[in-house]
Amino acid sequence: MTSAVWHDRRLGEHKQRRNDHRSPYQRDRARILHSAAFRRLQAKTQVLGVGMNDFYRTRLTHSLEVSQIGTGICAQLKQKYPALNYLLDSMSLIESLCLAHDIGHPPFGHGGEVALNYMMRNDGGFEGNGQTFRILTALEPYTEHFGMNLCRRTLLGILKYPACHAQLYQSHPKPEVVSYRQLKPSQWRPVKGIFDEDKAILEWVLNPLCPEDKALFLATKTLGDNEHKRTLYKSFDCSIMELADDTAYAIHDLEDAIVMGIVTQAMWKKDVEQALINSEDAWIRQEFSTIGDKLFALEHHQRKDAIGTLVNGFVTAIMIDENSHFTEPLLRFNAVLEPPFHKALDILKQFVYTHVIRKPEIQMLEYKGQQIVMELFEAFASDPQRLLPLNTQERWQIAVNEGQNSHRVIADYISGMTDEFAARLHQHLFSAKAGSLIDLQ
Repeated sequence: MTSAVWHDRRLGEHKQRRNDHRSPYQRDRARILHSAAFRRLQAKTQVLGVGMNDFYRTRLTHSLEVSQIGTGICAQLKQKYPALNYLLDSMSLIESLCLAHDIGHPPFGHGGEVALNYMMRNDGGFEGNGQTFRILTALEPYTEHFGMNLCRRTLLGILKYPACHAQLYQSHPKPEVVSYRQLKPSQWRPVKGIFDEDKAILEWVLNPLCPEDKALFLATKTLGDNEHKRTLYKSFDCSIMELADDTAYAIHDLEDAIVMGIVTQAMWKKDVEQALINSEDAWIRQEFSTIGDKLFALEHHQRKDAIGTLVNGFVTAIMIDENSHFTEPLLRFNAVLEPPFHKALDILKQFVYTHVIRKPEIQMLEYKGQQIVMELFEAFASDPQRLLPLNTQERWQIAVNEGQNSHRVIADYISGMTDEFAARLHQHLFSAKAGSLIDLQ
């Protein structure tokens, strides 16, 4: 059994609901599933632009697929490691993490994230995972001040980068941005961590850890000369969620690209098949030498069978690694891929990145979204009490009165927008032919 302290919530709850026998993690899953932030994922870009085609995966369908893969990983690990079943006692916990992992991502994918990070460059930055933590713990109005008021273990599991911005930020010389249209994302990569405003909540989550575990969990490394620091460790639950996320990205998002003709079998043979032809693993050597024929077949059922085979291959190749430097079991153990499969997944992810994400047509969508988000931020920051919605104005005014970071309120507002809402709001503000804002409500 894990310690009961991981079931704690920041705001004590004594709800007297008739015959409610759900576990704490089943309650967390319900709160995430029914939240406005989760619903908005249906209109946020995953890889291909929302609205370009109703076949494409959105952030919502991606999150559902991550959840399905995550529970599949748990089922495998329960069979392989019966002695550690006490760490895998709740499928609802893993479902919660997988469903929630992307709810902080702004409109227009990476373009929106870079835009907000640039606009917040002097006010603590912006990053999607940090915003996810913020929505769960403070913004989503399930409670007045504590967000969804989730269990401590759920919040530990969502922490992909468990340190604050101030601890990770590295100041590097950057060329002056004369115009928003000249902003290069590579020069404004966000700090991957928690916003400084949410430090107290992070400390509450980590409070049960002994001093040695906490210090090690918060340890960082420097990635390169022009990079921010990065944390080194994740919790057990987070490691499962991240493997599920990577698998969905590398395989399911690949499926979209194949169907739309963005990638070809010739690209696959050159960049994937040839790279894995001498894999240490016999299954990888055999499957990747022939599976391209099914992936790129005209018959849909053959492609679906190939996608299922790939997902199964990776899910069944996950094992549990132990780090004896930690005493807390939730940190001591991590789910990892067997080395040959880790290499294969990296090759698949790089294939999607090179041929899909970096495709000029996709980058144009990101670039457009980048401009929209920056110009919206500039407009709201110019006169918040005039342009922000009334409830957001109230939050902004409270932040000003209490000496807090009022620009964070603007970032919260914009990051919660869907792609379509942000685009229409931008048109309303900057196009002479735009209709009434009432139509946006």
